[in-house]
Amino acid sequence: MSSDLYEVLGVARDASGDDIKRAYRQLARQYHPDANPDPEAEARFKEVSQAYEILSDPERRANYDRFGSTDSQNPFGAGSVQDIFDMFFGGAQRGGRRGPQPGPDAEISLEITLEEAAFGATKDVTVNLPQRCPTCAGSGAAEGTSAVTCEECAGAGEVRRVRNSILGQMVTSTPCPRCDGWGTRITTPCADCRGDGRQRTTSVLSVQIPAGVEDGSTMRLADRGAAGPRGGPNGRLFVHLSVAGDARFERVGDDLHHEAHIAFSQAALGASIEVPTLTGTHVIDVEPGSQNGTVHRVRHEGVEHLHGRGRGDLYVHLVVDVPVELDETSTDLLRQWAAHRGEEVLAEATGLFGRRRAKR
Repeated sequence: MSSDLYEVLGVARDASGDDIKRAYRQLARQYHPDANPDPEAEARFKEVSQAYEILSDPERRANYDRFGSTDSQNPFGAGSVQDIFDMFFGGAQRGGRRGPQPGPDAEISLEITLEEAAFGATKDVTVNLPQRCPTCAGSGAAEGTSAVTCEECAGAGEVRRVRNSILGQMVTSTPCPRCDGWGTRITTPCADCRGDGRQRTTSVLSVQIPAGVEDGSTMRLADRGAAGPRGGPNGRLFVHLSVAGDARFERVGDDLHHEAHIAFSQAALGASIEVPTLTGTHVIDVEPGSQNGTVHRVRHEGVEHLHGRGRGDLYVHLVVDVPVELDETSTDLLRQWAAHRGEEVLAEATGLFGRRRAKR
């Protein structure tokens, strides 16, 4: 990525891990392809996910802060010492054929329920990707034939040229133009894949969702992406997860929050109420005199900890409902109750408008 990773996430360079996670969640929700139809949103979502993947890893973040690189093994960037050699000497030290190349990475989006995020699940997803050609088993050659050694490069996959310079003889190396760097040529291509060794196929994959994943998480599955050409290994498959909203709960980390509505008589006199959990229901004892906003904590009824043991908690927030409509009997009882407690209330409405109000 050409942009500064901290700028991509909109955080300061000294941001904490929690700040980075919060920024990523917000941006992931904003730019997720399922929620944002703008064609540019998908590219932005990938950029944000890549930035988070690096900055959420302490080792890779430290390397990036020191060298401006995302490679934890090489401070000079994604290349190697060999790449630096090649930059000055044209690859003179590189030898051997290129060999099968891995296929490109692929990405899919998958929506899961809160229960699936909390406890994990196995989901079947349909993908349309280049897969190894069944006719030629990925070789690219027609049945009964095989690739032959390239006559131009003698199987090296590259051609070298020697030129004189003021520093002496310089050797430059370039991919063989006849075999495109493979070192071998297919003289009789497979009729089904035309020598590529791959065919685009729709298939169903089973994806194991770990317990405790959060909305906006990305799973990286090795060898589940597109197949490489001519027998090359598969690339990676990135699964971007979105957790569907649940009307019962709000998730905060691994804890769940639920609003339980009770009548003011239950709040005043106490009651036992039943509240939902991810696995069923739980009975809560409401103490007499409970106020609006009182919170009850139910241990271990939240989301399972990702890559850990145990679960978060369920927090039940009491919401005391005041009745909007009262019949005549209820009104009389409340007035007697108010009078008994010495509490001033509005006088009883009389006349035509009062009768209409009473009937509502």
